Amino acid sequence: MAPPLSFWSRVGRPYTTRRVFFGRLGTAVAIWFAIMLFGLGIGIAGYAGFEGMDLTDAYLNAAMILSGMGPVGELHSEAGKIFAGSYAIFSGLVIVLATGVVLSPIVHHVLHVFHADMDDDGRPDASN
Repeated sequence: MAPPLSFWSRVGRPYTTRRVFFGRLGTAVAIWFAIMLFGLGIGIAGYAGFEGMDLTDAYLNAAMILSGMGPVGELHSEAGKIFAGSYAIFSGLVIVLATGVVLSPIVHHVLHVFHADMDDDGRPDASN
């Protein structure tokens, strides 16, 4: 049976090299970038569709909401206001998700280092 696909190393395996670690970090940053582009695309489409903004203004408003700065222009339609509120909630969740993706290789590496001196029973390894 093939081992399950995993982004992480397994317990008891040797440490990964710096090259592998930075490769994982690069993959996490690429995933973060894709998540942010997806969220930005939703915002641009929503502001252009519901509020009738041109693409530049829609991009500006979506980017400002996604970055946590707030909307730039005043909204005129009821549908646009409902979209903006929903998009703000969505953007907050996207930021939390994307931050978790980027920080996960770092946190995993730190936790792996903390458990480096433990044997299988959770006691300090006598050979170290």
